[in-house]
Amino acid sequence: MIEILTSGVALGVHVPGLLLADRLREKGVPVGVSVVERLLPAQKLATTATMKFAFHRDFRVALAGQKMAGSPADSVDPAAVEALFADWRARGVDRVVVFSGFWLPILAGYDCAIDVCHVDSVASPSFTKTVTDLDVRPVWLADAEAGTIPCSIRVSHEPPIPWADRSPRVFLHGGGWGMGTYRDRIGELLEHGLQLDVIAYEGRDVTAQGVRYFMVDPEWHPWLDNGYPPFGEVGADFTRGVGHHGSFDLTRTALATVSKPGGGTLLDSLWSATPAVLLEPFGAHEQRNADLWCSLGYGIPFDTWRASGFDPDLLRPLHEALLKADVPDYAEELARR
Repeated sequence: MIEILTSGVALGVHVPGLLLADRLREKGVPVGVSVVERLLPAQKLATTATMKFAFHRDFRVALAGQKMAGSPADSVDPAAVEALFADWRARGVDRVVVFSGFWLPILAGYDCAIDVCHVDSVASPSFTKTVTDLDVRPVWLADAEAGTIPCSIRVSHEPPIPWADRSPRVFLHGGGWGMGTYRDRIGELLEHGLQLDVIAYEGRDVTAQGVRYFMVDPEWHPWLDNGYPPFGEVGADFTRGVGHHGSFDLTRTALATVSKPGGGTLLDSLWSATPAVLLEPFGAHEQRNADLWCSLGYGIPFDTWRASGFDPDLLRPLHEALLKADVPDYAEELARR
């Protein structure tokens, strides 16, 4: 029995965990999902939800907060941890896949095999801030040091949409917490005649005319359930993705995504063969993500695309390079263990 261990502080960590769980279930592997924030007291959860909107509204606050943030493991309820371990023992959990380093201090109290799955191309803050002597097997979905994609988690079984059949739209977002400078780019992209899909994270984000806005239900948090984020166009009902997150359907139909270079963004880019136009990173680890994607020919900096006059023809070679990517399937390897 495998347990997938995620964190709700970033959908770029949580959603890949959900994807892996789905891919394993498709192969007949029994699997569960645990979110570290479920072990926290209610007051701590309320603070986390409040910070989400503060980080979204001001990227400078987000960058400062990343440097100062502590580990949720310092605040977990010991009774909740023991109840979780009892549940794991009852279900026969003998292997865990860790998507957030915040789980590692907690796992010192449970005996099992441990895969540490890095969504980013170098260790992200949840891992660099955590000291552990546990025996773990590292798994990299992107590797900045080697300049490769050692393995990946399939997002969808649908093949990438051919370039000629793509909607002439660009998809702008800021990852799970809506962070970054993507909203500052809306005006100039509209001025160049581009059609835009934009993720709004609260009502005040819906400002530009001629833009299709989409939203994750702002009342939903990953610690509430194990479903994909409730998602939909602003003004319509929220629905749950089946087999993958709803925003991926926008990624796979677009000419490009415009966003910060988070690990989840790279995963979506790979499986949709959609070029990534990269904005300012959320920390040094995301800069390494950007450098890797550009070196592989899968992405370009926003300023490079701007210098071309936002020429769509500059994106096509990136799409074609992504189509040629041949990456081992982590779920398939894990299912054989």
